[in-house]
Amino acid sequence: MTDFPDETLGDPEAREQASEDDLWFLPGPMDEEPDYLLPGPRSEPSETSVVADWVRAEAGCAARLARVAGRLGALDERLRRSPSGWRHRLALIEAAELSWFAGDRVSPDRLALWIALRLSGAQDDSGALARVGWAVRRLIGGPDPELGLADFLDRRDPENLADDAEHFTDRADGWLALIGAARHLHPITRACLGFHLWGLAGLGQHGDRMEAAVTAGRIAAAEGKGAIFAPVAMGGAGGLRTGGPPAERLTRWLDGMNNACLAAMRHLDDLEIWSTQAETVMSVLSGRTPPALRAVLTEWPLVSAPMAETLIGASRAAVQRNLAWMEARGLICEVTGQGRFRMWRAAV
Repeated sequence: MTDFPDETLGDPEAREQASEDDLWFLPGPMDEEPDYLLPGPRSEPSETSVVADWVRAEAGCAARLARVAGRLGALDERLRRSPSGWRHRLALIEAAELSWFAGDRVSPDRLALWIALRLSGAQDDSGALARVGWAVRRLIGGPDPELGLADFLDRRDPENLADDAEHFTDRADGWLALIGAARHLHPITRACLGFHLWGLAGLGQHGDRMEAAVTAGRIAAAEGKGAIFAPVAMGGAGGLRTGGPPAERLTRWLDGMNNACLAAMRHLDDLEIWSTQAETVMSVLSGRTPPALRAVLTEWPLVSAPMAETLIGASRAAVQRNLAWMEARGLICEVTGQGRFRMWRAAV
């Protein structure tokens, strides 16, 4: 029989507790046992929670978002009143900048030759040129990415899809569903959300960084009348860096887009001044080649004689004669510094 201390004899509850304390050989309560089980798979955040995080991020960046939206609106109005060649020029510059961000490192002169003449050198990566060429096409037109991602990315081609068609469709539908759930967000915020969820949605097998940035640029300018895309990399790739909570990502995105819009506007200001000056100086020339050559130089950042010959349909001699005349008067600059395969740019 168990012996109880004298002070517990008159207290039944104390006597019961003392009796339990003597049962040292029994296991303790279950909640005191350490958890030796392996950790299981983490549940993915719900669609509602993801969108809610970005709603809070947008609310915290309201002032910055309004300023960037104003910058983009000014660029949109400027391009709406400008020649269509100016949009093409900005698309070429943006695509070349994005190629460096994506690791393809395609220079503007190689890109211009590839787009205009499909020319590439032995040292050029044809796959990289094709990816940047796709970026240029989508930055100046093409279907709306929010209405059909497969059409926008040119994934209808069986050679591009191979055996991955069904999986790509599922991943694209999941990404589009999340973008659709964030429809009430500002297009600039929605573009940032789509860019950062691109890899998480499994859309990272085909040059994902380039495709993600181009798709986001198109979404951000979805309500534009003149600007088909919102520049992101033109002012530096800081806005495309990943990492951090949604508020930090959106802040970097807005700052990067603000810098890119300012860079684009400054470039268009310089281009407009040059166009007016070139038109005045070249008014003494007759024929259709001078104005056509001037238009080509505003549309393309870099131009070679074969490019101009193909684009305006003039003879090589007429093109070279006008290029030499413009260079002598300081309207254009030769950038290669060599005797063959020379390229010129407008002196802006």
